[in-house]
Amino acid sequence: MKELRAALEGVRTRRVMALGLDLILVSILSAALWFALFILSFGLSAVLLPPFFPFVAFFYNGLTVSGWRMATPGMRAMDLEMRTMDGRPVPFLNAAVHAVLFYVTWIFPPLLLASLITSDKRCLHDIFADVIVLRRSM
Repeated sequence: MKELRAALEGVRTRRVMALGLDLILVSILSAALWFALFILSFGLSAVLLPPFFPFVAFFYNGLTVSGWRMATPGMRAMDLEMRTMDGRPVPFLNAAVHAVLFYVTWIFPPLLLASLITSDKRCLHDIFADVIVLRRSM
């Protein structure tokens, strides 16, 4: 129990800072992809293509969290990793669904307050995706 408590120390604050870093990276990737397609399509993509941010965020989170480092670059910078509740690495689908649920949670921000009442500091999107975010160094 002490190990879990140590692994959860400062997780909320670190997650917020990691989110900020990841939002910057996803925004840069989305803008670069949009600009590249804009150039390649001679401007036609500006009218025909939807915003790239949701698609980039979906694959960004899915691929990085399900990868061997088990964290997005922002999470790695903040010394965090994501695992399933039984301690295994997170599969791509769980990681991607976690990202979708997180962005849906933005529609109802009070849902994020669930982490204040859960003993393991999990938000509702963590619970639904069956994952937990822990300190990497613990």
